[in-house]
Amino acid sequence: MSADRASRGEAARLEWDAPSKPRRKSPQGAATNDLVFSASRATNDEVFPQILELYVAPGAKIADVTYGKGVFWKRVDRRRYDLKATDLKDGVDARDLPYGEGSLDCVVFDPPYMHTPGGTAHVDHQNYEAYYSNNKALSRSKYHEAVLDLYFDAAKEAYRVLKKGGIYIVKCQDEVCANRQRLTHVEIINFVEKLGFVTEDLFVVVRRNNPGVSRVLKQVHARKNHSYFLVFWKASAAQRWKGL
Repeated sequence: MSADRASRGEAARLEWDAPSKPRRKSPQGAATNDLVFSASRATNDEVFPQILELYVAPGAKIADVTYGKGVFWKRVDRRRYDLKATDLKDGVDARDLPYGEGSLDCVVFDPPYMHTPGGTAHVDHQNYEAYYSNNKALSRSKYHEAVLDLYFDAAKEAYRVLKKGGIYIVKCQDEVCANRQRLTHVEIINFVEKLGFVTEDLFVVVRRNNPGVSRVLKQVHARKNHSYFLVFWKASAAQRWKGL
């Protein structure tokens, strides 16, 4: 046998013995842009159902502890959930809920964002004193600190009543108080994570119209025209959310 034929035979043998490369897998799922996005120029009742679709399973027992007029639920089929709709005016305080430990799948909390110092200040916001009486002499705090106290106390109670793996949905807005920038959503996240929650998602809701302002001599901070839905998960930091 010639050297040339031997060389060709050896090459063919090596090619035959070589392991074949695995076929590249086709990507799973369908290509689409019909997704839930983290920021929307929308209203609360448009964004809230999207959050439920991502994080709260049908049949879940949900306590909306600041239900008010039920604005969040305008576009939700409430038959899909076991909804406990309460508010302080109904005698149910978010800081002292009438539910057993680990009895709920989800808690929704949307308190007044600003403390009303008196007079006509913040008249376009829910009246803090009328709902929560935090401007009385016996209050622990005033102004922005009183707002944080409410969020913090409610978070502790939410953690108590939520099942392991439960979802805590919080609505908030940053503010400027006494010429100091207060990033409320950051302050809430830092506190709530210390309780044992995992920060799972954040939704930015941008107003469709610009907020009105009058008698401004000099603007020193950006005017807030957005708010947040924060989504917390009662799970260990080592766990990873895999969807419903």
